[in-house]
Amino acid sequence: MYSYKHKVKYYETDKMGVTHHSNYIRFMEEARTDFLISHGFDYAKLEEMGIISPVVSIECKYRNTTTYPDVIDIFVSVEEVKAAKIRFNYIMKKADDTVCIEAASEHCFITKDGKIARLKKDFPEFFEAMTKLAENK
Repeated sequence: MYSYKHKVKYYETDKMGVTHHSNYIRFMEEARTDFLISHGFDYAKLEEMGIISPVVSIECKYRNTTTYPDVIDIFVSVEEVKAAKIRFNYIMKKADDTVCIEAASEHCFITKDGKIARLKKDFPEFFEAMTKLAENK
């Protein structure tokens, strides 16, 4: 499972000193972006290939809080790849291995002209790479 580290910034906390819940969605994007880069598919490359990938669903279970300056390990994996969708899973842990967040995001794929992209047919290199990652989770 791929791991990305995020150090909680002071401005990401609320008045009580706890990381504001909305920031975990940003952390997921940071980790997912880094994950894709590590597998040769940064967003710039995907867009050059003609793929646009909006988020269609987010699930987030808040298990424990984080505070400034905690370092969070964000573990990212591909759960499932379908014809025009992909689902990523995230587990966020503190340095002491305490699970803070269990989450998932689902993304569809469309072409630049707004049509649904069929990954296996239209972008086989990306489809095959993500399918292999899902199989090896």
